[in-house]
Amino acid sequence: MSVTTTAAVRLRRRTAGLGANRWVVLVVLCASLLLVALDATVLHVAVPAVTEDLRPGAIELLWIVDAYPLVCASLLILFGTLGDRVGRRRILLLGYALFGVASAVAAVAPSAQVLILARALLGVGGAMIMPATLSILRQVFPDRRERALAIGIWSAVAAVGAAVGPLLGGFLLEHFWWGSVFLVNIPLMLVSLPVGRLLLPESTGERNGPWDVVGALMAAAGLFGLVLGVKRLGGGEPVASVFTLVPLVLGALLMTLFVRRQRRRPHPLVDLRMFARPAFSTSVGCIVLAMLALVGLELIAAQYLQLVLGLSPLETGLRLLPLTIAAMAAGLAGARMLRRFGPRRMVCFGFLLTAAGVLTLTAMGGEDNTWLLLAGFVVLGFGLETTLFGAYESMLSEAPAEQAGGAAAIGETSYQLGAGIGIALLGSVMNAAYAPGLASVPGVPASASAAAGHSLGEAYGVAARLGGSVGVALRRAARDSFVHGLHVTLLVSAGLLLLGAVMAVRLPRVMQCEEETAADAEPETEAAVEVPAPREPARTRVSA
Repeated sequence: MSVTTTAAVRLRRRTAGLGANRWVVLVVLCASLLLVALDATVLHVAVPAVTEDLRPGAIELLWIVDAYPLVCASLLILFGTLGDRVGRRRILLLGYALFGVASAVAAVAPSAQVLILARALLGVGGAMIMPATLSILRQVFPDRRERALAIGIWSAVAAVGAAVGPLLGGFLLEHFWWGSVFLVNIPLMLVSLPVGRLLLPESTGERNGPWDVVGALMAAAGLFGLVLGVKRLGGGEPVASVFTLVPLVLGALLMTLFVRRQRRRPHPLVDLRMFARPAFSTSVGCIVLAMLALVGLELIAAQYLQLVLGLSPLETGLRLLPLTIAAMAAGLAGARMLRRFGPRRMVCFGFLLTAAGVLTLTAMGGEDNTWLLLAGFVVLGFGLETTLFGAYESMLSEAPAEQAGGAAAIGETSYQLGAGIGIALLGSVMNAAYAPGLASVPGVPASASAAAGHSLGEAYGVAARLGGSVGVALRRAARDSFVHGLHVTLLVSAGLLLLGAVMAVRLPRVMQCEEETAADAEPETEAAVEVPAPREPARTRVSA
């Protein structure tokens, strides 16, 4: 019997308790992901109604929107590694329960302060759920070919959730009050909690040594500072501002100390040796770069559709829907593409295709061009999802099974940081290209030009107050400047994507499955029949 055949047989035996139910497990995990993805975007359309009802101040409104992503991003590593220690299913089920309770509190919040607290608790629940779904998926799909298909379905569901959030929120607001956007979570939780407890397998990683509580808190505080600082930059705050600079500096300092602490500990919270593997570190870098190039671009595109083309929020969501459908298609086709082309060519192709979609959109002008936007968004969505699929699959497959929670947390943290940095960087590029075009509009006072230079929305407000031919001229100049700034931002984004294609060259050329890895590592002898299952550490416990 060959080594490859023997290893495959032993691998199937060791996962026999999971095999029959693993696709049902995938359905439960996708339902979890759908919940978190929906909640990340569903509030956006409800902000005006929340503002009218609760009358929050400017700072309170900012925290209502940002509390969820801030808390979620900062706690991903903490709960990802805790799941490796105490049980991934246990953390996931606790996340379900907390998410349901926090959703109920948010729906009936009588004040802005209570809503902020509820949104923060939703962030804690999201941080429990997100890395647990990926790490359990890593555990129940030990075969890389099947795991690639599972990750494709998982990522397609994420695309659906992000797109459906604003559409669902808009529908609910037309028929109910703003709290209904949170109540939709509760039925999903009431179903997911007992079903997850019944069907999901429990799994843990290695339990050598104590869990590094100080390191976990250090990582949480450091990531909170970094994400907060990046979000303030993305909101237009100057880097020299105390409320921007201090979180960035403290966050960077704490993360530096966290890395040093992990390198010294015999049993680290996160095994940083994973980053010494080119496939792992390159995959993480590709995730950051892909999100950096795209998220800020999506925000700017939404402004273009509404403020330049005059589409309603619902029409804007529908116009962006082809991007999501293309992303779903790429996720479902990802496993086949990965087997045929390998990680290197797949991620490179994804970056290049996304860059082509971005460059296509540079033909956008002040008039609506439906077919151009459709083509650009379809190419962009398919290319981006191809990139993220290949990067996530390579990262998760390269990480040891006992470090699955930590690896998943690193991937999700990279996603969040890339998104925040993208909004800050591309937003700054957009502002730098937009504002100078309003400095010399005839008849417009300097103070009005300065106010109009903050954003296109403010420019329209200033133009309305000025009125007459001067107001019309300012409005036209602001629209033209915005389109020019959008073109510059698209070119910068395309450059970042091409840089990602170059980076992806470090990924493996072919998709190598676990049994093939074992076959390469062991000589083909009769004694090889007794070789234990590859890449499954003996200490890893999986029970139904």
